Amino acid sequence: MATVLSRALKLPGKKSPDLGEYDPLTQADSDESEDDLVLDLQQKNGGVKNGTSPLGEAPEPDSDAEVAGAAKPHLSEVTTERYPAEPLGGLEQKAASSIVSYVRTSVFLLTLVVSMVLVLVCAFLIPCPPRDLHSTWSRHLGPQGGGDLSPLELADVNGDGLRDVLLSFVTPRNGSAVGVSGPPAVLVCLSGMNGSTLWSSPLPEEARDITCLDLMPGSMPGTICLVTGTHKMLSAFNATSGKAIWTLNSNSLSNGTLAAPVVVLPDVDEDGVRDLVVLAVGEPQPDLCFLLVSGRTGRPVGRPVKYSVVGVGNLIGPQVYITANGAVYILFGFGNIHAVALRDIFVQAQNRDSSPPSLQIEEPEWEKRRSINLSELIDIYSDGVELLQMVKAPDSNCSNLLITTSQVLVLLRGQSLTPYWTLRLPGLHSQPTPGYFTDDQTLDFLLQIQDGAGMKKMMVVDGDSGSVVWSYSAPCHMERSPTTSAVTSDQKSVFLFWAEGLSAAPPNSDVVLGTEPPGLHHLYLLHPAFPSILLDLANATGTVTASEVGINDLWKDAFYVTRTTGPSSRGHPAPLVVSKLSLRWALMEGQMVQLKETAPRTGRGELRRFLSRIKFVDSPLQI
Repeated sequence: MATVLSRALKLPGKKSPDLGEYDPLTQADSDESEDDLVLDLQQKNGGVKNGTSPLGEAPEPDSDAEVAGAAKPHLSEVTTERYPAEPLGGLEQKAASSIVSYVRTSVFLLTLVVSMVLVLVCAFLIPCPPRDLHSTWSRHLGPQGGGDLSPLELADVNGDGLRDVLLSFVTPRNGSAVGVSGPPAVLVCLSGMNGSTLWSSPLPEEARDITCLDLMPGSMPGTICLVTGTHKMLSAFNATSGKAIWTLNSNSLSNGTLAAPVVVLPDVDEDGVRDLVVLAVGEPQPDLCFLLVSGRTGRPVGRPVKYSVVGVGNLIGPQVYITANGAVYILFGFGNIHAVALRDIFVQAQNRDSSPPSLQIEEPEWEKRRSINLSELIDIYSDGVELLQMVKAPDSNCSNLLITTSQVLVLLRGQSLTPYWTLRLPGLHSQPTPGYFTDDQTLDFLLQIQDGAGMKKMMVVDGDSGSVVWSYSAPCHMERSPTTSAVTSDQKSVFLFWAEGLSAAPPNSDVVLGTEPPGLHHLYLLHPAFPSILLDLANATGTVTASEVGINDLWKDAFYVTRTTGPSSRGHPAPLVVSKLSLRWALMEGQMVQLKETAPRTGRGELRRFLSRIKFVDSPLQI
């Protein structure tokens, strides 16, 4: 009836591409829809075949259905033509696809969980690199039992990326128990992070020098520390554990005593490890004895080689010099400088005429300076030499020779041994400190000169011309105060030196310099970009006997380590204090000292912004 009524009224319907005319009144007839769905379900399940029921009876026609059938095809017929019946295995395929999706999701989630667990495990097992930006500590090592030397060395011994502190000092003669005395000296390694003791080893005598290096680069694990004593001791220590690897037999030096720190040579015995040479002095001073030592075993490489040297003054060297051609020479002397080819020492030590190919190279300009009697000694310089340094030459792969006397400072070209420049400076007794002050990428030098009673004049000498480019007089009662420098990423250097308190007031004020107690000294920093300003970084009570600058490569920071001997009281030994200061942190906290008025005046905000961008790099200044 609904179909007939719909046609009579000609209500608009919605056409479907599959079912033909669609009428809303027909859709509303629930009985007919249910009949069609039942017939369709029966056809899908095989209940109706060829228009007959399972009992073979024809279906009873419906009047309304017949009228509708004349207008459109039956629903079951359309379904049969356009949508074939689903086979019985369709449910099994759906179930299988559901299982596959479940397995894929499970594998993905399991992989994600495993990855997260691995990340967390690695985060806990692999420690983060230590942040050393504010690492400032001070360690009191107690009283020391005398000793005139203050060896200090920096090396990373525990593999944490931070250089640790190695030093040696003489212990008090009386031990903790009655009648028991401790070792004469001790070698101590302090952590660069917090100053705690990593290890300590007893020494049979006072140490003259500590040098940490790798004798076989790229092959031997760990760093080796060579300790030279004041008499006959030469030992190699494992820097990680502090245990002795080998010790030179004292009988190898015969009647001589060690006169200078050990020097590292190329591999002369061809065992793959760099070798050493020591200089011993006999009872008569002119007798100097060279002894080659194996870097692997610590045994002598041949017999001692003696030279008779006449001179008055300080012992110079020994130092190894390698020319641009690869020739190896040993520099030494008493108040003068002589050179001897390593080839000559090796031939006499081995008592043979041949030498390794690496030692057969000669430098023509040096060989011309041999004595007239064809002596093995080559004269380099002879005029009251007090100090000898090798500094990097900017235009070659060899070094220049910086010679300090009591009156002049001379820079010799390493290749030709001719003077580059000469600067007369009466009262010069301190070792020049190399660094980059000017813009020519040539090493300049910071000097200390005695400038009256209780005053020292600090000056910077241009390494290219030998002229003074900066100077300032400051009060300082320390007889010898160390100076150091650190290189920044823009190829400039900051220079550090000690002096008594400088007033931060303008120079035209009535404030008198040096009004603090004489025992208090301040650490000042000079940057080439601000030559009229000094930064007061820290202060110390006592005498600063040694200092070193190390670089933290990870954080582009530099740290300043000092060895200070405090004042002794009531006959007690002077206390020994080791301190470490982070330079980047100290730059932000330091007090600005204006040396002279500038136009325009440098503001503290501008200075702090500049200092905050400074990054320090490791750049060896000496060869």
